Amino acid sequence: MQVKRIVVIGGGPAGMMAAIRAGELGQSVTLIEKNPSLGRKLLFSGKGRCNLTNACDLDSFLKRFSHNGDFLRDAFRKFFNTELMRFFEKRGLRLRTERQLRVFPETNSSVSVLKTLERELNSLKVKILLDAGARDIITQDRRVKGVILSNGATIGADRIILATGGMSYAFTGSTGDGLRFAVSSGHRAVEARPGLVPLKTLQKFPARLEGLALKNIKLSFSAGATSFSSETGELIFTSFGVSGPLVLTLSGRIIDLLEKEKGVRMEIDFKPALTEEQLHARLLREFKENSKKSIKGVLYSLLPKKMAIVFLEVAGIAQDKKVSHLAQAERLKIVKLLKGFPLNIVASLPLEEAMVTRGGVSLKDINPRTMESRLIKGLYFAGEMIDIDADTGGFNLQAAFSTGFLSGESAALS
Repeated sequence: MQVKRIVVIGGGPAGMMAAIRAGELGQSVTLIEKNPSLGRKLLFSGKGRCNLTNACDLDSFLKRFSHNGDFLRDAFRKFFNTELMRFFEKRGLRLRTERQLRVFPETNSSVSVLKTLERELNSLKVKILLDAGARDIITQDRRVKGVILSNGATIGADRIILATGGMSYAFTGSTGDGLRFAVSSGHRAVEARPGLVPLKTLQKFPARLEGLALKNIKLSFSAGATSFSSETGELIFTSFGVSGPLVLTLSGRIIDLLEKEKGVRMEIDFKPALTEEQLHARLLREFKENSKKSIKGVLYSLLPKKMAIVFLEVAGIAQDKKVSHLAQAERLKIVKLLKGFPLNIVASLPLEEAMVTRGGVSLKDINPRTMESRLIKGLYFAGEMIDIDADTGGFNLQAAFSTGFLSGESAALS
């Protein structure tokens, strides 16, 4: 097999895996990274623990993508969760599967994942250029020829793999360079938008609840004629609004809705396992058994203390009011609010502060069987810069590793 000069632009998970696979196949590989070190964004995965992948089956996996998940079938057939887990365990990094089938290193540290990848790159003698941003790619007659570095130097290339990430977590270096290269060479791009991102509320009281987590709750959202609900899970209050797994998972749909509507109504169901009738019956029992207590004292058994105080303010009921003095209308209002506590979503945090980028290089311009451009011979795409995004739980990182593996292999064997 003829040795090719393969240049990978971007030292994140997709780029590192692409370089590793091309190196395994005996190619001359150069990995370019604009930062002084590799894998900066990888280090933040799973809150620093690195949620590598998810151990669910393929069909369940694909359902966790917001759209276009089927595009990844070829990449996943080539290199899926079992292959990724085997890759790391074969190199001495032990893994464990936790709740919701999320896979983490036993070290509980993303640093160990990065070090494993770096050792493999070094063992394969991949040439790594750090502090080396790419200014542009060189093409001629619709075929790649090389890369121009930010310092003006030129690197010749028979194949180029773009794995520069999206535009989320911009402080890690993901500033959309690859998207710019793709568009300037004629590729279509779907507008970049934030995904897996906290949301801002009209109400200011979330700041008083900052850091408070509500577990085993359910959310519903509505605006205009559109409405949808979450699964049961966790919400976290922030200084500006709400975050947590339930919010992040549905943030993309909410942002899309905000583009059409002025605001989105969110309601928190504190007791999703109970119907209104069952909850009302439970409250009546609580009130009867604690008739001399204040309503605040009774609610402490149902809600976190900080939440109970805010809840009563929204309900317009005095905290120290005796349970025995509650009017029927007040009791009904408490039940209604426990099943549908309202907040108004007005915006999200910006793309730069989102966990992932929605949008990117259009899949219409990428061959899913090879990750090669349909427009430029020898140009490949991998990772977050393509128009693919998924839920939290290891799905996005697996997509990065899989598309990286496939692009590296295709570039080497084509």
